[in-house]
Amino acid sequence: MKISIVGTGRAGTSFERALRSVGHDVLLVRHFDLRRLGSPGLVLLCVPDDEISSVAGDIPESDSYVVAHVAGSRNLSVLEPHRRVASIHPLAALPSKEIGAQRLVGATYCVAGDEIARDVVASLRGRAITLSDDQRTRYHATATVAANHLVALMGHVKNLAEAAGLSLEDFSPLAEQALADVRRVGPEAALTGPASRGDMATIDAHLAAIPEAERSTYVALANTAFELSEHRRSQTPA
Repeated sequence: MKISIVGTGRAGTSFERALRSVGHDVLLVRHFDLRRLGSPGLVLLCVPDDEISSVAGDIPESDSYVVAHVAGSRNLSVLEPHRRVASIHPLAALPSKEIGAQRLVGATYCVAGDEIARDVVASLRGRAITLSDDQRTRYHATATVAANHLVALMGHVKNLAEAAGLSLEDFSPLAEQALADVRRVGPEAALTGPASRGDMATIDAHLAAIPEAERSTYVALANTAFELSEHRRSQTPA
């Protein structure tokens, strides 16, 4: 398939490499150079979410191609006035074009619109899921927490580690074990530590010891851990 990708950031370059690797004829263009689109079957917009509508509006209307975006937070209305439209959002973190391209092959994708979206996912040996518009924002919020907020949490760990005279690398194996336990037995069963046993004395000692700038994050996460522990207890037969 001939595919023209608009956008040369991490998403655009990751899709370019991944799609080329499975045999597509791919052209990568910048958003201000739409005259170079050529004659594709698919125009894939890999631009910032807030720019999708304006870039789509600059693309000539034609039934000879589908215009699609890769944004998880937007529905198909941002692609008006085009008639053949789709969206292809990967549940994959794309930190660089090399890593991103590898992860896009075999990934899970949220798709909508023209069947070409499912064809592209199938060519990437991926899994396609479909959601209604009223599910989409919650879906994207979940994806944001699963990726971005997890990274932010590890930033919190890094700051605490350095305050204790250690490094993030000292605690990374523990974080990896905890995530593996979540995959194996679920969040409730995987939870350990003071919040899981209602140990407020230890939590108060932690708050007194850690940097003041990290306390609000610690409290928010401890409260979430308390709620998870309460849910576990409520599900345990008496």
